[in-house]
Amino acid sequence: MKILYHHRIASKDGQFVHVEELTNAFLEQGHELKFIAPSLNDNSDFGHDGGFVTKLKKQLPRALYELLELSYSFWIFVKLVIAIKQFKPKFIYERYNLYQPAGIWASKLFKIPLILEVNAPLVEERSRYSGLSLVKFAKWIENYTWKNATHTLPVTDVLADHLRNVGVKESNITVIHNGVNQPFIDEMLAKPIQQDKKDIVIGFTGFIHPWHGMDKAIDAIAKYKALPLKLICVGDGNILPELKAQAEALGISDKIEFAGLVTRDKVLDYVEQFDIALQPDVTAYASPLKMFEYMAVGSVIIAPEYPNIREILSDETALFFEKGNQTSFIEKLEYAIEHINELEVLRTAVKSSVIEKQFIWQENAKRIVKLFETEHSTQKR
Repeated sequence: MKILYHHRIASKDGQFVHVEELTNAFLEQGHELKFIAPSLNDNSDFGHDGGFVTKLKKQLPRALYELLELSYSFWIFVKLVIAIKQFKPKFIYERYNLYQPAGIWASKLFKIPLILEVNAPLVEERSRYSGLSLVKFAKWIENYTWKNATHTLPVTDVLADHLRNVGVKESNITVIHNGVNQPFIDEMLAKPIQQDKKDIVIGFTGFIHPWHGMDKAIDAIAKYKALPLKLICVGDGNILPELKAQAEALGISDKIEFAGLVTRDKVLDYVEQFDIALQPDVTAYASPLKMFEYMAVGSVIIAPEYPNIREILSDETALFFEKGNQTSFIEKLEYAIEHINELEVLRTAVKSSVIEKQFIWQENAKRIVKLFETEHSTQKR
Protein backbone atom coordinates (compact mmCIF):
# COMPACT_ATOMS: atom_id res chain seq x y z
CA MET A 1 0.00 0.00 0.00
CA LYS A 2 1.25 3.50 -0.81
CA ILE A 3 1.31 5.81 2.24
CA LEU A 4 2.18 9.51 2.17
CA TYR A 5 3.89 10.23 5.53
CA HIS A 6 3.86 13.85 6.63
CA HIS A 7 5.63 15.31 9.68
CA ARG A 8 7.54 18.43 10.69
CA ILE A 9 10.24 17.00 12.94
CA ALA A 10 13.69 18.51 12.49
CA SER A 11 15.18 17.29 15.79
CA LYS A 12 16.68 13.88 16.48
CA ASP A 13 15.03 12.91 19.76
CA GLY A 14 12.11 10.86 21.06
CA GLN A 15 9.88 12.23 18.29
CA PHE A 16 12.37 11.03 15.70
CA VAL A 17 12.47 7.58 17.35
CA HIS A 18 8.68 7.32 17.02
CA VAL A 19 8.79 8.20 13.32
CA GLU A 20 11.72 5.87 12.64
CA GLU A 21 10.19 2.88 14.43
CA LEU A 22 6.81 3.28 12.74
CA THR A 23 8.48 3.83 9.36
CA ASN A 24 10.48 0.62 9.74
CA ALA A 25 7.32 -1.28 10.75
CA PHE A 26 5.44 -0.05 7.66
CA LEU A 27 8.35 -1.00 5.39
CA GLU A 28 8.74 -4.44 6.98
CA GLN A 29 5.10 -5.11 6.14
CA GLY A 30 5.63 -4.29 2.48
CA HIS A 31 4.15 -0.80 2.30
CA GLU A 32 5.64 1.93 0.13
CA LEU A 33 6.25 5.29 1.82
CA LYS A 34 6.84 8.79 0.53
CA PHE A 35 7.79 11.50 3.01
CA ILE A 36 6.90 15.16 3.12
CA ALA A 37 9.18 16.18 5.98
CA PRO A 38 12.30 18.19 6.87
CA SER A 39 15.61 16.62 5.92
CA LEU A 40 17.57 18.49 8.59
CA ASN A 41 18.14 15.44 10.80
CA ASP A 42 19.45 13.02 8.17
CA ASN A 43 23.14 13.22 9.09
CA SER A 44 22.90 14.53 12.65
CA ASP A 45 23.63 12.71 15.90
CA PHE A 46 20.96 11.58 18.32
CA GLY A 47 20.06 14.54 20.55
CA HIS A 48 20.34 17.06 17.69
CA ASP A 49 17.88 19.89 18.43
CA GLY A 50 16.90 20.90 14.90
CA GLY A 51 19.70 23.42 14.30
CA PHE A 52 18.61 26.38 12.20
CA VAL A 53 14.92 26.09 13.10
CA THR A 54 15.66 26.09 16.83
CA LYS A 55 17.93 29.12 16.53
CA LEU A 56 15.33 30.96 14.46
CA LYS A 57 12.68 30.27 17.09
CA LYS A 58 14.89 31.75 19.81
CA GLN A 59 15.78 34.90 17.85
CA LEU A 60 12.45 35.94 16.33
CA PRO A 61 9.54 37.57 18.18
CA ARG A 62 7.18 34.79 19.19
CA ALA A 63 4.19 35.99 17.14
CA LEU A 64 6.33 36.37 14.01
CA TYR A 65 7.73 32.85 14.40
CA GLU A 66 4.19 31.48 14.74
CA LEU A 67 3.09 33.24 11.56
CA LEU A 68 6.11 31.74 9.79
CA GLU A 69 4.97 28.31 11.00
CA LEU A 70 1.59 28.89 9.41
CA SER A 71 3.13 30.20 6.17
CA TYR A 72 5.31 27.07 6.04
CA SER A 73 2.07 25.08 5.94
CA PHE A 74 1.10 26.77 2.66
CA TRP A 75 4.41 25.63 1.15
CA ILE A 76 3.83 22.13 2.52
CA PHE A 77 0.36 22.13 0.96
CA VAL A 78 1.95 22.66 -2.48
CA LYS A 79 4.40 19.81 -1.80
CA LEU A 80 1.56 17.53 -0.70
CA VAL A 81 -0.43 18.32 -3.82
CA ILE A 82 2.55 17.45 -6.05
CA ALA A 83 3.26 14.27 -4.05
CA ILE A 84 -0.37 13.10 -4.22
CA LYS A 85 -0.52 13.62 -7.99
CA GLN A 86 2.76 11.78 -8.59
CA PHE A 87 2.70 9.11 -5.87
CA LYS A 88 -1.07 8.45 -5.71
CA PRO A 89 -1.13 7.31 -2.07
CA LYS A 90 -4.00 5.40 -0.50
CA PHE A 91 -3.95 7.68 2.54
CA ILE A 92 -1.97 10.43 4.29
CA TYR A 93 -0.42 9.59 7.64
CA GLU A 94 0.42 12.75 9.56
CA ARG A 95 2.08 13.45 12.90
CA TYR A 96 0.17 16.42 14.31
CA ASN A 97 1.99 19.71 14.77
CA LEU A 98 0.83 23.23 15.52
CA TYR A 99 -0.11 25.63 12.70
CA GLN A 100 -0.13 22.72 10.27
CA PRO A 101 -3.50 22.46 8.48
CA ALA A 102 -1.90 21.59 5.11
CA GLY A 103 -2.61 17.88 5.40
CA ILE A 104 -6.29 18.56 6.02
CA TRP A 105 -6.49 20.82 2.96
CA ALA A 106 -4.83 18.19 0.76
CA SER A 107 -7.06 15.45 2.16
CA LYS A 108 -10.19 17.45 1.38
CA LEU A 109 -9.00 18.53 -2.08
CA PHE A 110 -8.19 15.00 -3.25
CA LYS A 111 -10.73 13.20 -1.05
CA ILE A 112 -7.93 11.07 0.42
CA PRO A 113 -8.24 9.88 4.06
CA LEU A 114 -5.89 11.54 6.55
CA ILE A 115 -4.96 9.60 9.68
CA LEU A 116 -3.65 12.02 12.30
CA GLU A 117 -1.29 10.84 15.04
CA VAL A 118 -1.62 13.14 18.08
CA ASN A 119 1.13 13.07 20.71
CA ALA A 120 0.27 16.20 22.69
CA PRO A 121 -2.24 19.06 22.96
CA LEU A 122 0.33 21.46 21.56
CA VAL A 123 -1.47 24.73 22.25
CA GLU A 124 -1.61 23.81 25.94
CA GLU A 125 1.92 22.39 25.95
CA ARG A 126 3.61 25.30 24.22
CA SER A 127 1.64 27.87 26.22
CA ARG A 128 2.87 26.25 29.41
CA TYR A 129 6.48 25.42 28.58
CA SER A 130 7.86 27.58 25.76
CA GLY A 131 5.25 30.29 25.38
CA LEU A 132 2.65 31.01 22.69
CA SER A 133 1.52 34.44 21.49
CA LEU A 134 -1.44 33.83 19.20
CA VAL A 135 -3.17 31.46 21.61
CA LYS A 136 -6.80 31.82 20.43
CA PHE A 137 -5.79 31.61 16.77
CA ALA A 138 -3.54 28.61 17.44
CA LYS A 139 -6.33 26.85 19.32
CA TRP A 140 -8.78 27.48 16.48
CA ILE A 141 -6.35 25.85 14.00
CA GLU A 142 -5.67 22.97 16.40
CA ASN A 143 -9.41 22.28 16.79
CA TYR A 144 -9.90 22.58 13.01
CA THR A 145 -7.10 20.07 12.35
CA TRP A 146 -8.30 17.56 14.94
CA LYS A 147 -11.96 17.72 13.89
CA ASN A 148 -11.30 17.49 10.15
CA ALA A 149 -8.93 14.53 10.19
CA THR A 150 -10.50 11.34 8.87
CA HIS A 151 -9.31 9.51 11.98
CA THR A 152 -7.23 10.59 15.00
CA LEU A 153 -4.73 8.49 16.94
CA PRO A 154 -4.02 10.00 20.39
CA VAL A 155 -1.29 8.13 22.26
CA THR A 156 -3.30 7.89 25.53
CA ASP A 157 -6.95 7.98 26.50
CA VAL A 158 -6.17 11.03 28.68
CA LEU A 159 -5.05 12.79 25.50
CA ALA A 160 -8.13 11.50 23.70
CA ASP A 161 -10.22 13.49 26.22
CA HIS A 162 -8.68 16.68 24.81
CA LEU A 163 -9.99 15.72 21.38
CA ARG A 164 -13.40 14.73 22.72
CA ASN A 165 -13.69 18.05 24.55
CA VAL A 166 -13.39 20.05 21.30
CA GLY A 167 -15.93 17.95 19.45
CA VAL A 168 -14.00 15.16 17.73
CA LYS A 169 -16.42 12.24 17.29
CA GLU A 170 -15.74 9.14 19.35
CA SER A 171 -15.93 7.07 16.15
CA ASN A 172 -12.99 9.10 14.79
CA ILE A 173 -10.72 8.40 17.79
CA THR A 174 -8.54 5.34 18.36
CA VAL A 175 -5.97 5.31 21.16
CA ILE A 176 -2.66 3.76 20.08
CA HIS A 177 0.10 3.83 22.68
CA ASN A 178 3.76 3.91 21.80
CA GLY A 179 5.69 0.67 21.88
CA VAL A 180 8.83 -1.37 21.38
CA ASN A 181 10.30 -3.06 18.33
CA GLN A 182 9.29 -6.72 17.98
CA PRO A 183 12.85 -8.12 17.54
CA PHE A 184 13.96 -6.34 20.76
CA ILE A 185 10.97 -7.81 22.63
CA ASP A 186 11.73 -11.30 21.30
CA GLU A 187 15.36 -10.94 22.34
CA MET A 188 14.40 -9.83 25.87
CA LEU A 189 11.76 -12.55 26.30
CA ALA A 190 14.39 -15.14 25.44
CA LYS A 191 16.57 -13.88 28.32
CA PRO A 192 15.56 -14.94 31.84
CA ILE A 193 15.58 -12.31 34.60
CA GLN A 194 18.86 -12.66 36.45
CA GLN A 195 18.78 -12.83 40.20
CA ASP A 196 21.74 -12.48 42.56
CA LYS A 197 23.67 -10.40 40.03
CA LYS A 198 26.97 -8.81 40.92
CA ASP A 199 25.33 -5.37 40.82
CA ILE A 200 21.76 -4.18 41.29
CA VAL A 201 21.48 -1.63 38.48
CA ILE A 202 19.15 1.34 38.87
CA GLY A 203 18.61 3.24 35.63
CA PHE A 204 17.17 6.38 34.10
CA THR A 205 17.12 7.57 30.48
CA GLY A 206 16.21 11.04 29.24
CA PHE A 207 16.92 14.69 30.00
CA ILE A 208 17.52 15.06 33.74
CA HIS A 209 15.51 17.90 35.30
CA PRO A 210 15.83 19.11 38.92
CA TRP A 211 12.30 17.92 39.75
CA HIS A 212 13.11 14.33 38.76
CA GLY A 213 14.66 13.78 42.19
CA MET A 214 17.86 12.17 40.97
CA ASP A 215 19.66 13.84 43.88
CA LYS A 216 17.38 11.86 46.22
CA ALA A 217 18.16 8.68 44.26
CA ILE A 218 21.89 9.34 44.81
CA ASP A 219 21.17 9.81 48.54
CA ALA A 220 19.44 6.41 48.52
CA ILE A 221 22.49 4.79 46.91
CA ALA A 222 24.64 6.31 49.66
CA LYS A 223 22.26 4.99 52.32
CA TYR A 224 22.70 1.47 50.94
CA LYS A 225 26.38 1.83 50.02
CA ALA A 226 27.13 -1.56 51.57
CA LEU A 227 24.96 -3.17 48.86
CA PRO A 228 26.27 -3.80 45.33
CA LEU A 229 24.29 -0.91 43.80
CA LYS A 230 24.95 1.01 40.61
CA LEU A 231 23.04 3.99 39.19
CA ILE A 232 23.21 4.63 35.43
CA CYS A 233 21.88 7.93 34.06
CA VAL A 234 21.66 8.00 30.25
CA GLY A 235 21.07 11.46 28.85
CA ASP A 236 21.95 15.09 29.37
CA GLY A 237 20.84 17.74 31.85
CA ASN A 238 21.91 21.10 33.26
CA ILE A 239 22.17 19.65 36.76
CA LEU A 240 24.69 16.91 35.86
CA PRO A 241 27.68 18.80 37.40
CA GLU A 242 25.76 19.15 40.69
CA LEU A 243 24.84 15.45 40.70
CA LYS A 244 28.44 14.43 40.00
CA ALA A 245 29.65 16.66 42.84
CA GLN A 246 27.03 15.18 45.17
CA ALA A 247 28.13 11.61 44.36
CA GLU A 248 31.76 12.54 44.96
CA ALA A 249 30.96 14.23 48.29
CA LEU A 250 29.07 11.12 49.43
CA GLY A 251 31.98 8.89 48.41
CA ILE A 252 29.96 6.88 45.87
CA SER A 253 31.31 8.14 42.54
CA ASP A 254 32.25 4.57 41.67
CA LYS A 255 28.59 3.58 41.99
CA ILE A 256 27.23 6.26 39.63
CA GLU A 257 27.66 6.33 35.84
CA PHE A 258 26.62 9.39 33.85
CA ALA A 259 26.60 8.07 30.29
CA GLY A 260 25.52 11.36 28.67
CA LEU A 261 23.99 11.44 25.19
CA VAL A 262 24.54 8.17 23.37
CA THR A 263 23.35 6.65 20.08
CA ARG A 264 19.99 4.93 19.95
CA ASP A 265 21.39 1.38 19.96
CA LYS A 266 23.60 2.22 22.95
CA VAL A 267 20.56 3.47 24.88
CA LEU A 268 18.99 0.01 24.59
CA ASP A 269 22.28 -1.62 25.61
CA TYR A 270 22.14 0.38 28.84
CA VAL A 271 18.41 -0.21 29.42
CA GLU A 272 18.96 -3.95 29.14
CA GLN A 273 21.05 -3.72 32.34
CA PHE A 274 18.33 -2.00 34.43
CA ASP A 275 17.00 -4.06 37.34
CA ILE A 276 15.15 -1.00 38.62
CA ALA A 277 14.03 1.73 36.20
CA LEU A 278 13.03 5.25 37.23
CA GLN A 279 10.14 7.19 35.67
CA PRO A 280 10.21 10.13 38.09
CA ASP A 281 7.73 12.38 36.29
CA VAL A 282 5.76 12.65 33.06
CA THR A 283 3.24 14.99 31.47
CA ALA A 284 -0.35 14.02 32.26
CA TYR A 285 -1.17 12.92 28.68
CA ALA A 286 2.09 11.32 27.49
CA SER A 287 2.89 7.75 26.48
CA PRO A 288 6.60 7.70 27.46
CA LEU A 289 8.77 5.86 24.94
CA LYS A 290 11.36 4.85 27.52
CA MET A 291 8.79 3.19 29.74
CA PHE A 292 7.98 0.57 27.11
CA GLU A 293 11.69 -0.21 26.86
CA TYR A 294 11.86 -0.55 30.66
CA MET A 295 8.92 -2.96 30.41
CA ALA A 296 10.48 -5.06 27.65
CA VAL A 297 13.63 -5.76 29.70
CA GLY A 298 11.67 -6.64 32.85
CA SER A 299 12.75 -3.77 35.07
CA VAL A 300 11.05 -2.95 38.35
CA ILE A 301 9.51 0.33 37.17
CA ILE A 302 8.96 3.09 39.73
CA ALA A 303 6.34 5.39 38.22
CA PRO A 304 4.01 8.23 39.30
CA GLU A 305 0.35 7.55 40.03
CA TYR A 306 -1.04 9.21 36.88
CA PRO A 307 -4.10 8.07 34.87
CA ASN A 308 -2.08 7.96 31.63
CA ILE A 309 0.53 5.71 33.26
CA ARG A 310 -2.24 3.53 34.69
CA GLU A 311 -3.33 2.90 31.08
CA ILE A 312 0.00 1.13 30.57
CA LEU A 313 1.03 -0.27 33.96
CA SER A 314 -0.80 -1.78 36.93
CA ASP A 315 -0.06 -2.78 40.54
CA GLU A 316 0.93 -6.19 39.15
CA THR A 317 3.57 -4.71 36.82
CA ALA A 318 5.04 -1.64 38.59
CA LEU A 319 5.57 0.22 41.85
CA PHE A 320 3.60 3.48 41.99
CA PHE A 321 4.42 6.55 44.04
CA GLU A 322 2.26 9.56 44.85
CA LYS A 323 2.64 12.06 42.00
CA GLY A 324 4.76 15.06 42.83
CA ASN A 325 5.89 13.51 46.13
CA GLN A 326 9.64 12.88 46.15
CA THR A 327 9.46 11.26 49.58
CA SER A 328 7.02 8.69 48.18
CA PHE A 329 9.30 8.24 45.14
CA ILE A 330 12.32 7.43 47.33
CA GLU A 331 10.28 5.14 49.58
CA LYS A 332 9.39 3.03 46.54
CA LEU A 333 13.00 3.06 45.35
CA GLU A 334 14.23 1.90 48.75
CA TYR A 335 11.56 -0.82 48.82
CA ALA A 336 12.72 -2.04 45.39
CA ILE A 337 16.36 -2.08 46.52
CA GLU A 338 15.55 -4.03 49.70
CA HIS A 339 13.20 -6.53 47.98
CA ILE A 340 14.72 -6.85 44.50
CA ASN A 341 14.94 -10.66 44.66
CA GLU A 342 11.30 -10.89 45.79
CA LEU A 343 10.03 -8.88 42.82
CA GLU A 344 10.69 -11.48 40.12
CA VAL A 345 6.94 -12.08 39.61
CA LEU A 346 6.39 -8.36 38.96
CA ARG A 347 9.35 -8.23 36.57
CA THR A 348 8.13 -11.27 34.64
CA ALA A 349 4.62 -9.81 34.49
CA VAL A 350 5.75 -6.48 33.10
CA LYS A 351 7.73 -8.21 30.33
CA SER A 352 4.72 -10.32 29.40
CA SER A 353 2.36 -7.31 29.42
CA VAL A 354 4.17 -5.76 26.45
CA ILE A 355 2.98 -8.70 24.34
CA GLU A 356 -0.41 -9.04 26.04
CA LYS A 357 -1.28 -5.36 25.52
CA GLN A 358 0.36 -5.25 22.08
CA PHE A 359 2.71 -2.34 22.85
CA ILE A 360 4.64 -3.17 19.67
CA TRP A 361 5.48 -0.88 16.73
CA GLN A 362 4.70 -3.59 14.19
CA GLU A 363 1.24 -4.07 15.72
CA ASN A 364 0.68 -0.30 15.67
CA ALA A 365 1.44 -0.24 11.93
CA LYS A 366 -1.04 -3.08 11.31
CA ARG A 367 -3.75 -1.26 13.30
CA ILE A 368 -3.20 1.96 11.31
CA VAL A 369 -3.56 0.16 7.97
CA LYS A 370 -6.63 -1.68 9.31
CA LEU A 371 -8.17 1.65 10.32
CA PHE A 372 -7.67 2.97 6.78
CA GLU A 373 -9.27 -0.15 5.31
CA THR A 374 -12.25 0.19 7.67
CA GLU A 375 -12.66 3.90 6.90
CA HIS A 376 -12.29 3.25 3.17
CA SER A 377 -14.89 0.47 3.12
CA THR A 378 -17.30 2.66 5.13
CA GLN A 379 -16.89 5.57 2.69
CA LYS A 380 -17.53 3.25 -0.31
CA ARG A 381 -20.85 2.18 1.20
